[in-house]
Amino acid sequence: MAVVHRTTMTPTKLELLQAWLPGQPWYAGERPDPAKAGGFRLDDPQGEVGIEFMVVTDGAAAYHVPLTYRGAPLEGAEDGLVGTAEHGVLGKRWVYDGTHDPVLAGQLLALLLGAAEPQQQSVSDTPDPSVLVRPAAVAPGAAVASFSTAHGPDGTVIDLESTAGDRLALRVARALAPAPAPDGAGHVSATWRTPDGAEHRAPFVTVA
Repeated sequence: MAVVHRTTMTPTKLELLQAWLPGQPWYAGERPDPAKAGGFRLDDPQGEVGIEFMVVTDGAAAYHVPLTYRGAPLEGAEDGLVGTAEHGVLGKRWVYDGTHDPVLAGQLLALLLGAAEPQQQSVSDTPDPSVLVRPAAVAPGAAVASFSTAHGPDGTVIDLESTAGDRLALRVARALAPAPAPDGAGHVSATWRTPDGAEHRAPFVTVA
């Protein structure tokens, strides 16, 4: 299980996102001042890569930012690099937009198959029952054989092919708004809090 260290990162995640958000096609603000508002984690079975589905608020808007944390650069994912930071326990970390990371893609597919369990964002080895999953129609035990990522003003799409030959489009919501889960479609929904303290829920990922 992933361990959440009680330590520092320099620069912080929010400082990295403050510089990175303006360059994203789905970001609608001008001068970001992000604040942490919710999210959850998934475990890397190999224990090497941190996987976090973070929500930040920026004024009245809320944004979903999947992130991965690595101890070395991820070859071929230069376009997905958010930045680097010094971790108080683990040393230098490369922080990526997780939609470019094969480990996140694999664990997201496992989550949609019921083979992975959402974890609390800030507590080690603790499931997060607030994250709701409707399984996708994929062959049991399938893994990711290949994937590609495309960003646009409406969010991010991860097109993947499984080892069982299934082809899926995972629509990753970026600008969040409270919404019910779609009928019949596989999805992952979770909650976040706005600066006024209100809790909201929406699909974070939907299978198209």
